[in-house]
Amino acid sequence: MKMTSITIYDGANTIGGNKIFIEENGKGIFLDFGMNFKKYGVYYQEFLSSRSIRGIYDLFQLNLIPKLNVYRKDLIPLDYNISSFPKLKVEAILLSHAHMDHFGNIGLLNPEYPIICSPTTLMLLKGILDCSTPALGSDVVYYSLKKPKKDGRILETDKTKDVGRDFVLTHPFSDNLTDFMGTYLKSRKKLEEGNITQLKNFSLSFDIEPFEVDHSIYGATGFIISGDTSIVYTGDFRLHGKRGKKSEKFIREAKDASILIIEGTRAAKKDISESEDIVYENCRRTAELAKGLIITDFSARNFERLETFRKISDGIGRSLVITSRDAYLLSAIENAEDVNKTDDLLVFGELRSTKRNWEDLYLKGKSDIHYVDPKEISSNPENYVLCFSLFDIKNLLDIKPKNGTYIYSSSEAFEEESEFDFVRLYNWLTYFGFKIYGFDIVDDHGKPKPTFKKGYHASGHTSRKDLLWAIDTIDPETIIPVHTDNPNWFKQNVDNALIIKNGESCKL
Repeated sequence: MKMTSITIYDGANTIGGNKIFIEENGKGIFLDFGMNFKKYGVYYQEFLSSRSIRGIYDLFQLNLIPKLNVYRKDLIPLDYNISSFPKLKVEAILLSHAHMDHFGNIGLLNPEYPIICSPTTLMLLKGILDCSTPALGSDVVYYSLKKPKKDGRILETDKTKDVGRDFVLTHPFSDNLTDFMGTYLKSRKKLEEGNITQLKNFSLSFDIEPFEVDHSIYGATGFIISGDTSIVYTGDFRLHGKRGKKSEKFIREAKDASILIIEGTRAAKKDISESEDIVYENCRRTAELAKGLIITDFSARNFERLETFRKISDGIGRSLVITSRDAYLLSAIENAEDVNKTDDLLVFGELRSTKRNWEDLYLKGKSDIHYVDPKEISSNPENYVLCFSLFDIKNLLDIKPKNGTYIYSSSEAFEEESEFDFVRLYNWLTYFGFKIYGFDIVDDHGKPKPTFKKGYHASGHTSRKDLLWAIDTIDPETIIPVHTDNPNWFKQNVDNALIIKNGESCKL
């Protein structure tokens, strides 16, 4: 009798870090291979990270990645033997979207495994890698080879070339996409490019049917996987965003699948009335009454929210100003989607001694983009809406606003370190006399603590009510929750829920 095996290596009881392996007849695929921020946070923080000279030795020792024989050989120091670890027959990695908790450990995996994702997700991965210093494992599109030094315990970076991975794209792609993939920004190195093909031309033991879904990042994809058993993997999704109808279509197409692997980020949280339309209305009313400079703050790469503020800015006669990094990522997305997202954009002219490689490349290729000097914003603050996060806020020292309005339109703090960030942000804003909307700092037994006002943000994840609707509509034989810190909610509310712990397998 043929059996389908599902193993959850991570993500069973935390929000993020999904690493799910589906196997039939000795061959299998990974569903995501993300970084588990909660596990990493036990040992690491912003200025304390794993030692790159030891490859993935540290990650193995701290049990931050599963002990499998599936990783890049050049990341294994010679004093660590992984030959006894299980070796899986991996045909591909299905990547649902470009958030670190879903892709952040893919860069550790054997490059023989192709990555299946949407064209937009690929463009975001490339753009993110181009304009950042990647954490070990998040260098997905291309990576630097390591080679042993001295007795082999130390691994040094090959300074002559980088290696690109192979990608299988869920939908047709243009020459612009392949050209952007071949654009390499490290002048002292050569890039050994990977291959790009389309899913319909790729041979796999499973039939993969991709569906665009609504999430807080463009390019998010859900999958129907057909082999001996029909399996649905939602990735992260929601129904209350502008592309909610896409998620609904996916759910309806998945009806009567045997197994549903579903995210449960908000399974145990009470439902609230929320949507991107509600966010738009609340932020619009706040912006209409604002005096002086307006600053908006939303999640990194939430370009749907950026477009909301662009619409608000146009409606109140102001110009939206974004960071050069966001402009670069938008231009990357244009290579995947046949929509111009950078027309007449204004980019903040951060004071720097030199241009960054990716920024210089962007400037050469985008003549319709205009940079705004901090002095211009300082002279006419009432003309602008500025998209800044905490990490950009230091640039206010060059603008020197006397007052203004700050709109926080992102998620709440979920851990103590994040709470400290809000206190720091509050200190910056009060220093410049800003009125703050979306969050406040209150006294909590002698300690400052952030509180958040509803209506300025809509979650990227589906509500409890919509989770139940999705489950009822698909009506699977077995429901496996992942990406949740409360899997027992499913056991209590859904008859056919199967709770699989990290490292455990089930055969169906």
